[in-house]
Amino acid sequence: MEITNIEEYEALAKEKLPKMVFDYYASGAEDQWTLRENRNAFTRILFRPRILIDVSKIDMTANVLGFKISMPIMIAPTAMQKMAHTDGEYATARAASAAGTIMTLSSWATSSVEEVASTGLGIRFFQLYVYKDRNVVAQLVRRAERAGFKAIALTVDTPRLGRREADIKNRFNLPAHLTLKNFEGLDLGKMDKSNDSGLASYVAGQIDRSLSWKDVKWLQTITQLPILVKGVVTAEDTRLAVQAGAAGIIVSNHGARQLDYVPATISCLEEVVKAAQGRVPVFLDGGVRRGTDVFKALALGASGIFIGRPVLFSLAVEGETGIKKMLQMLKDEFELTMALSGCRSLKEITRSHIMTEYDLPRPVPRL
Repeated sequence: MEITNIEEYEALAKEKLPKMVFDYYASGAEDQWTLRENRNAFTRILFRPRILIDVSKIDMTANVLGFKISMPIMIAPTAMQKMAHTDGEYATARAASAAGTIMTLSSWATSSVEEVASTGLGIRFFQLYVYKDRNVVAQLVRRAERAGFKAIALTVDTPRLGRREADIKNRFNLPAHLTLKNFEGLDLGKMDKSNDSGLASYVAGQIDRSLSWKDVKWLQTITQLPILVKGVVTAEDTRLAVQAGAAGIIVSNHGARQLDYVPATISCLEEVVKAAQGRVPVFLDGGVRRGTDVFKALALGASGIFIGRPVLFSLAVEGETGIKKMLQMLKDEFELTMALSGCRSLKEITRSHIMTEYDLPRPVPRL
């Protein structure tokens, strides 16, 4: 079957992967309302295209923290990629590099920062949780720096793990032949495989629930790398992130895997952008499946987007080739959207090119 859009990879991955693995990748928290809303909210944003503009040349290049990339489409951190394919994070790193874009490596990867660096040149960020033992955090950061990673994506929305019922039913465990490679040699204890969810037990025991804004400042004392605060959905926290010295903000609800019934990230984006007031770049992850989605996010003020689950699904189906195809399809759709909207560069994408449900005229009530 010829794959014509990236959503088709999910259906194929469901057929190919063990149920426990697919459900871990695909599911959200509790009722999964936010999981559905992350996609549905994009459908409520419509275009206001401009016509009769010379779009014979389209420039999609973006600048992220001073790094020039081929498009404003980057790879979000997703854990345990070797459950999807034997090449795991190696394939993702090579595909991102080939596409001229940024890969973010999960700290819960099944390949270490050193192993990913060994795949060759590429711009890579490292996703970080803060653990009770700050020495462990410092070790992870130093290793990422030595391996040539260019930024830290600090995940801040996980003081406790969200309740993912599919994992409980499946008694999710990392398969025995795989390990969390970044933690080899570090004293973090062993994953409890006797619990309903070994992953939940592990995270609950190691991630520091006392994490606060002072720890964002502390992190800046142990690294020169720019810190992106990942997990912001409100104006209030945006202002605090800027005050704390964040180099950028990622509007994220953790792929709808944490607190259910929070708004879709695309619905939170404009509020965050307005609160940032241009002081730091704002990025988005969650629910992006089309090039039209990328355009909508940029029109609402994002400097770029990160994509997660489609990486896992395309990896599961076709390995490195699948990720390359997925990124190219998304890039091609984005370029087409730009052309049909009358935009020749990212700076020409503006709020006036879209309308949201709040922009639509309301019926006048009868008196």
